Amino acid sequence: MQYTRIQYAADRRVARITLNRPEKRNALDDVMVQELTAAVAAAGRDPSVKALRLDANGTAFCAGADLEYLQRLSTFDHEENLADSRRLSGLFRALYELRKPTVAVVDGPALAGGCGLAAVADFVLCSEERAVFGCPEVRIGFIPAIVALFLVKRLGEGRAREFVVRGHTVNAREALAIGLATAVVPSAELEPTARQLLDELLTENSLLAMGLCKELLSKLQGMNPGDALDYAANMNAAARMTSDCKQGVGAFLDKRKVEW
Repeated sequence: MQYTRIQYAADRRVARITLNRPEKRNALDDVMVQELTAAVAAAGRDPSVKALRLDANGTAFCAGADLEYLQRLSTFDHEENLADSRRLSGLFRALYELRKPTVAVVDGPALAGGCGLAAVADFVLCSEERAVFGCPEVRIGFIPAIVALFLVKRLGEGRAREFVVRGHTVNAREALAIGLATAVVPSAELEPTARQLLDELLTENSLLAMGLCKELLSKLQGMNPGDALDYAANMNAAARMTSDCKQGVGAFLDKRKVEW
């Protein structure tokens, strides 16, 4: 696919998706959503890719929906708006359900849909000086409907309610305190921190096991305790039978390092 709103490259087992619309503060429109969805799918299909990195060019990570595009959407009927909303939800779902670890590197404002892109990542590394997070939709009479689902998963309902109903922004340290960010570092250290984390994921962990962990955690939510334990027991049994588990246990017992 020819990308016009993003950059995509796969190198050394990492797929890197870079939002590349700096003149619009990397705002989301239908084209960017389509390109991001295609790039996530490409990373998922590529057997040489073990992890996904999401970052952005320019001074903003992502300012949310392109307001000019949002204005156009206001003239659509319900079915047209529903189709567009489903495309956005499909992007978030693709990122959330990707069976490979995802790392968002945030070096500027991540607002509305941009905050959602960060929230669906497994790890969120952000700049102490420049990262800002928020869902200010209520301040323009809108709601962060799709983003809210993933904020609840990440922050819990209480924190998510405060975050979306108030519509305020939080800095990097505040984002870390509420669980939205994984780590906060000075901007100059953001790149080496991202490389170090990705290197750890690539060399220390089984891709199969990380994917099973993500599937397990996503499905446990909403289950009653009995169903959750039954599901977890089945996942536990299945994981023991994988070649990765047999290889990893054997390497541990032999006191040798496994090559993942």
